[in-house]
Amino acid sequence: MNIVLGITGSIAAYKAADIASQLVKAGHEVHAVMTKAATEFITPLTLQVLTRQPVLVTLEDEKQSWKPGHIELADNANLFLVAPASADVIGNFANGLAPDPLSSIYLALPRSTRVLIAPAMNGKMWLHPAVQRNVAKLIEDGCHFIDPATGDLACGYQGVGRMAAVEDILTAIA
Repeated sequence: MNIVLGITGSIAAYKAADIASQLVKAGHEVHAVMTKAATEFITPLTLQVLTRQPVLVTLEDEKQSWKPGHIELADNANLFLVAPASADVIGNFANGLAPDPLSSIYLALPRSTRVLIAPAMNGKMWLHPAVQRNVAKLIEDGCHFIDPATGDLACGYQGVGRMAAVEDILTAIA
């Protein structure tokens, strides 16, 4: 299966390395696409080594070809997985905004492509009516969510908002 793995700015971004590694070991072709904020938590080089594919962070990364790489990634994806997904990216997806390659790929996906989103954020953010409205919009559009877990959060709070366990994400893919 050809998988586009989106990684957004969250402390949970380090788990994307494990997800990518396990998907490649299972025989999938994985293409990592990171937001600039994600690169503050994990390097593109880490994901490039694990996936054995170039990592897309900005549209300037596509200079090697005349063909827009983000469109090609969208056309070839069997699965579009975002883990972790920030409130910002969920809002971009829900409102048709494309300020980065990840959101551009989402908007260019064929309607038949399966979309899985694993949110990770502060619990107050996750429960905010605006975020929940965006989630509802995306579910209506056919996206599937892997609900965040409850526990210790990076901000020092306890509650809902942790990205789901890697095993749960891999199970949802299967």
